[in-house]
Amino acid sequence: MALFITYASYSQAGIKALMSKPEDRTAAINALVQKAGGRVVAMYNTTGANDVVLVSEAPDGTDAVALAMAVSASGVVAKAETVRAWTGAEFVEVVEKAAALTGAYAPPGG
Repeated sequence: MALFITYASYSQAGIKALMSKPEDRTAAINALVQKAGGRVVAMYNTTGANDVVLVSEAPDGTDAVALAMAVSASGVVAKAETVRAWTGAEFVEVVEKAAALTGAYAPPGG
């Protein structure tokens, strides 16, 4: 399974809901990720630009993005961004593919 990192920020409605009933949302997120066939690797509440950082494994990118969309659709999340994460060894493969494609792209105006 692929590894993904999701950054999320609560909406005003989400903050109000948490303040009215403070709770650890890890179990709810874990259940959702499992329903999509994945697993939570780690979940943190953070300060700054994002309120939540979720590290998860999912069968593919469509599952990871669908999870963020489903939570966003509830109205409690104002912003969610999901990115693919690679280990150092996995990223070597990405760089090797890029190296093999170097020179194959014709930029506009060229």
